[in-house]
Amino acid sequence: MLTGIEEVDWASLGHAYGPADDVPALLRGLASPDPAEREAGLDGMYGAVHHQGDVYDSTLACIPFLLELVADPAVQDRGGIVELLTSIGGIELDDEDDDLDGPAGTGVDDDGFVPAANFAMAAAAVAAGADVFLGLVDDADPEVRLAAPVALASLHPDPARVLTLLRERLTVEPDTEVRLALVEAVGRIALRHASLCAETVDWLAWLARAAHDPGLRLAALAQLARCCPGRIPDDIVGRVTQLLEEIRTAPEPDDGGGEPGPARMPVTLVGQVRELLEEHAAGRRTPWTEELLRTLHGALDDRVDDRIALITAQLRSPDPGQRSDAIWLCGGLIRLWRGRYEEVVRLVGEQLADPDARLREAATSFLERLFERAAPAADALAGVLARGPGGAPAAPGGLAELTGRTGRDGALLALARSGDARAVPLLARALEGPGEVRRELLYAVDGLGPAAAGLAPLLRRRLAAVELDEDLYERAAPLLYALAAVRGGQALPEVLRLLRGAPEHRRAWVREAAARTLGAFGPAAGEAVPELRELLAADSATVSTTAARALWEVEGDADAVVPVLVRWLRPGASGADRCAAAQALGAIGPAAAGAARALRPGLTSRDLWERVRCAAALWRVSGETERTLPVLLAAWEENRHARVDIAECLAEMGPAAAEAQLSILTELTRRRRHNAREGASGSHDIHQDEKLLTLCRAALARMERRTPWHEARPLADTDRPGGRDPDGA
Repeated sequence: MLTGIEEVDWASLGHAYGPADDVPALLRGLASPDPAEREAGLDGMYGAVHHQGDVYDSTLACIPFLLELVADPAVQDRGGIVELLTSIGGIELDDEDDDLDGPAGTGVDDDGFVPAANFAMAAAAVAAGADVFLGLVDDADPEVRLAAPVALASLHPDPARVLTLLRERLTVEPDTEVRLALVEAVGRIALRHASLCAETVDWLAWLARAAHDPGLRLAALAQLARCCPGRIPDDIVGRVTQLLEEIRTAPEPDDGGGEPGPARMPVTLVGQVRELLEEHAAGRRTPWTEELLRTLHGALDDRVDDRIALITAQLRSPDPGQRSDAIWLCGGLIRLWRGRYEEVVRLVGEQLADPDARLREAATSFLERLFERAAPAADALAGVLARGPGGAPAAPGGLAELTGRTGRDGALLALARSGDARAVPLLARALEGPGEVRRELLYAVDGLGPAAAGLAPLLRRRLAAVELDEDLYERAAPLLYALAAVRGGQALPEVLRLLRGAPEHRRAWVREAAARTLGAFGPAAGEAVPELRELLAADSATVSTTAARALWEVEGDADAVVPVLVRWLRPGASGADRCAAAQALGAIGPAAAGAARALRPGLTSRDLWERVRCAAALWRVSGETERTLPVLLAAWEENRHARVDIAECLAEMGPAAAEAQLSILTELTRRRRHNAREGASGSHDIHQDEKLLTLCRAALARMERRTPWHEARPLADTDRPGGRDPDGA
């Protein structure tokens, strides 16, 4: 075994962490009879030799030895090695990837790594030895049989032969999950090889109708939808719902009554991932339905109504596992697509009272990110908070369990972000308690409107207890934000204490946050005028401009602050500094008309955000529509992430922005969220898109009014959603 391993000059090869002289030990570990050594070997391969999917010269040198290990039935845990080879040899490059990590056309990074060439060589080397996978489809080890179909579909150079083998194996394979893997691999072949697509799609359509096993029919239906969306049946919702019910009520399979093997400690990353997957599947009869439904939802793509109907049916299932799957699937759906989610949200809210802890956790996590869209679940959120943990009545005299990061403070966060006033007394009880209050709860206060005004004394008390040490900003910033939201001017002494006593560490951040809060207090912060005037001369543009805006809110003296802001628009300032100054001038409005000349050069800046900020500010101070509207409309098309800011300005313009009507109507008719990103998300994505829609509707409504620019007002609180915080708006 591992013949010739000593003949390789491993020390001259490299991996993610330097010379590859440790690779022989990793390979031998994969062949060890000791499970811990095998796991350590596999962990080392992924951690160094195939780090984050990269292929090094040492990775290429390993391929023959990995193929040899796979072919030896005496080697245990070969399924993991098959998956490793599939990953190494299965990377597909398109034209955009040919120069990965390097200068155009070279494919070489700064360290001499040649990813594109190595990927191609790895694919060729694994394909040359891929016949070894043919003999694995009937291996005695079900984990090997589970990994073999995808390896064959991805790596074998004769897809027609593989297709025949997979379909034949399906007729005799006894293991449910392996059968599903066989169907998935058939679908992969159809996607990869156009010449085999038609016959494969026909076979999948037949299997979706004829298979006795409902899980197999569901798998075939998912792959059919993935390979040929045009063949998705019109009654897809009813068929899938019926299949899920058949799967739920099917008799328990006979597992032979064997005793479970000894548990292994997850001492490696590979082990930790395995433990997490096992924990996720624990207690579920058919955990594989989640992946099938995920595939089906991916194929349905923009058929949002069908996807909502599927999720709604799942949320009504007696099976908590299916309901949990539905919540996670809906999380991906609502993040990417606009739609009518009211009933889905209400049904998710019902899961908060379920005895299954994982289901409650999934529901809470989902609702936290919805902000105003969580309103249909508000009664359920308020109810679970009133009942207390586990459904028992809430203990009188405080909610200590609402502090920290628990499921219950997640429910409170969702309720507060939805704008429901029932969150206010619960927040008050949390603030009265001794523990730390989750910072997101404090940032949610501004979505609660006037009902939250009574929180000011409690926020003031908390702020007074904050130590003036290096952790000042982290502890004080959320409290300052909440005090600004409730206009808690009675906390002026406490805010001034922070402003005057902030330590050097992050002092500028503390000053900016404090100045913003003082501005929210308005004339009630008159005592702070000397400090704000001093901050006008700060070296930091964010501090200086925030202080200028605050001073305007407190005193209303534009002559005292506009010259300061204009200085930050000078050519030598950074784009970020000019943006900060422009935003402050826009907030002052017509009283800052003298700054118009300084703002105009920003309309031609190379930086899009500077153009947007200066154009919006210029309109707000001078009403110059002819100069500013073309800049805003061009930026609207250039960067979708700027649309929230632009829409707010267009709404203020009213009839003067009539030229933007088509862009706004087009946005309102789009099904996909403007900020949707595949494979990535932020906690405020849904909220920001809903805010854009609200602003677009307000802009259309205002276009029909006849209001002169100098009488136009910023959007009222009723015109826009609340709940902003520094992470999201």
